[in-house]
Amino acid sequence: MSIFLKALAMLGAFSALMQAAGAAGIVGVRQVSAHSGERRADLEVTVWYPALPGGTPVVLGESVFFAGTPAMGGAPIAGGRFPLVLLSHGAGLGGSPAAMSWMAAGLASRGFVVAAPTHPGNGGAHRSAEETMKLWLRPRDIGATLDAMIGAPDFKDHLDAGKVGVLGLSMGGSTALALSGGRIDPDRLAGYCDDAARNPSLCEWVRLSGLDLHALDMREAGRDNRDRRLGFAMAIDPAPVDVFAADSFAGVSVPVEIVNLGPPDKIPQTAKAGGIAAAMPHGRYLNVEDASHFSLFGLCKPGAAEMAEQEKIGDPICRDGGGRSRQDIHAQLVGLAAAAFARELGVGR
Repeated sequence: MSIFLKALAMLGAFSALMQAAGAAGIVGVRQVSAHSGERRADLEVTVWYPALPGGTPVVLGESVFFAGTPAMGGAPIAGGRFPLVLLSHGAGLGGSPAAMSWMAAGLASRGFVVAAPTHPGNGGAHRSAEETMKLWLRPRDIGATLDAMIGAPDFKDHLDAGKVGVLGLSMGGSTALALSGGRIDPDRLAGYCDDAARNPSLCEWVRLSGLDLHALDMREAGRDNRDRRLGFAMAIDPAPVDVFAADSFAGVSVPVEIVNLGPPDKIPQTAKAGGIAAAMPHGRYLNVEDASHFSLFGLCKPGAAEMAEQEKIGDPICRDGGGRSRQDIHAQLVGLAAAAFARELGVGR
């Protein structure tokens, strides 16, 4: 079969999957629980999915700065089986599944089930610098979520067996890289904030919290967090990437797609990942030059930029890289992710 005919076949299969999600592309959302043996606690998991009419209108991810994303709480799940995308969120203002709802809902409307655990201590009222910097715990949260989804009564009969991938945004991107086989170098992580300029907002928070990374128990930091049940990993503006052992990526066997945001000469070193993609046997690298790391946040409300400045947030959370709107950038990123997961997981085959 020619490349052109293969592309047509894939497009047809993907279109059929989208139609199975419902003619209106309805997105449902529910909460499930995933037990983490390592954390000795249950994780809250938000699940977006293709739905049928019904449920209660909800908006996820809305804050004083950002507009939220609508979904239908408790809506009936559409018939059929769908690929599963495990989503890992970032830290700080992006430190919750709801903050990534624009991506999750976008993928669900295109025929994917998306499950995102809350990484404890990475955001919200109980945010903790120490828990945030224990990067090696995050991949196990994703593994626990996969365990829960496989057995969840509401979803187990709607998952396409073996078609599972992980998507990470910002710090979640580093989590996705760890799940694919990248290993943290404990010494690099311990010295991460020795030069605060590497990540000014994060390292300033670490300093103000009184956390000494050199004193953090790093005995498990360099472990192998690879999850061989995952068929594909995608990381969008992963950070920090400069805490990994560079030679660990040569052993990554699954396809990995990495997307950086911003002009190549403006991407911070802690997020620049082109070299990592090149080091992987099946790595792929894309660059969206007219975006910025802050494009991963939700759509800013009117006056949000001024309010963030007054609140001394420190980062230009409403600033994107070029002349395009954040809405357009989100649409592109959702499209890139949907196409990548459809391609790599073999949607419809």
